[in-house]
Amino acid sequence: MGTTQLETAPEPKYWHLKTVLSEALDSEFAVGEILPNERELAARFGVARATLRQALEQLELEGRLQRRRGVGTTVAPPRVGVAVDPARHTWPGAPGDDWQPLDATETEAVPPAVARLLETAPGDRVHVVRRSRVTHGQPVAAELLYVPSAVVPGCSAVAALNAPARARAVLNALQERELEGQDRTVELGSARAEDAKQLDRLPGAPVLVVTTRYVSGGRTAAVAVSTYRADTCRLTFGESDAVALLAG
Repeated sequence: MGTTQLETAPEPKYWHLKTVLSEALDSEFAVGEILPNERELAARFGVARATLRQALEQLELEGRLQRRRGVGTTVAPPRVGVAVDPARHTWPGAPGDDWQPLDATETEAVPPAVARLLETAPGDRVHVVRRSRVTHGQPVAAELLYVPSAVVPGCSAVAALNAPARARAVLNALQERELEGQDRTVELGSARAEDAKQLDRLPGAPVLVVTTRYVSGGRTAAVAVSTYRADTCRLTFGESDAVALLAG
């Protein structure tokens, strides 16, 4: 990568630098290769490190780079296609669902946005099922599934089970109800510390947050908040849909 004059570029410096770096990634670097450190890159391009960081963050958001703990910034492999709803009209945990149940706890503390969707009142107990999704041996998503205890009343006595069994008990009880419908939203977010650890990312790394609301008995019976790695995932919707949402 040679030195490039950026001062006269019409677009912001970091955006022009991002384009130059992207071209270099295509021609000079292999997947998994570690980039020079920020000091070296900033010196070679004659830019401030703050400008360089903006360009690197944009490339990470677009899935071209990965920041890895203890390694540095590496060239990312092509994104993996991940089907969000392969079984559109089924509950979480139904046959064909490739999420792995990890644990389930019962609590009164849920995020305000989730409480609004569930229409729960202060003090209402909610089961929180934690699940993980792995593709090609790589963690690609982490999920928290919120189920009001009143929806699955028989699950209050599962605390004595081991962690995965607790999660499966809540999922099995949920599947006994009739699913009337579901809707979902997708937004770009930043990885929380817990999600980042599960996904092998740095806190604050770009993620795609898919929120799914499940309806049964005329009310919201469960809400799933699924956090996908934005650097490695290409989310697809529908079994035969050609439409894909490209992360970043």
